Amino acid sequence: MRPSVRKSVFAGIAGLSLAGTVAGCAPSATESTPAASGNGAETSAAAPSAGASSLATSGSTYKDGTYSADGNYVSPNGTETVGVELTLAGGTVTAVDITQHPSNPNTRKFQGEFAGGIADQVVGKSIDELNVSKVAGSSLTSGGFNQAVEQIKSEAQ
Repeated sequence: MRPSVRKSVFAGIAGLSLAGTVAGCAPSATESTPAASGNGAETSAAAPSAGASSLATSGSTYKDGTYSADGNYVSPNGTETVGVELTLAGGTVTAVDITQHPSNPNTRKFQGEFAGGIADQVVGKSIDELNVSKVAGSSLTSGGFNQAVEQIKSEAQ
């Protein structure tokens, strides 16, 4: 196959793949937001704020707005929950807020440290790049944070 024909074929395949991906992201008229996911973590999503850009103009696969979800993780004291609120603009995190749900003083300490350091690691980054492993000495809380981010990503599409 000649190089120019090969480039045309690959460009056509890439275009069709992208079109199928974008079409699959469009919400249906019958779609509803579940009150809780199957893993027991509640999720909620706020409507995008006024003036938010649409998918067509932002180039992002995520709707602008503020989204919240709870993530669970297992600590030596049992299952813990951390609340995550992310504000997105063009698929980029512009703000983060952590709601602590400690079950004991040790969890309170680690969730507090996590909440104090998370903004430095996620604000200004694409939501697709987020995969936090350890923040300010807290590694277990990161698992709950990452779980909540996955829920937020699905809500924001």
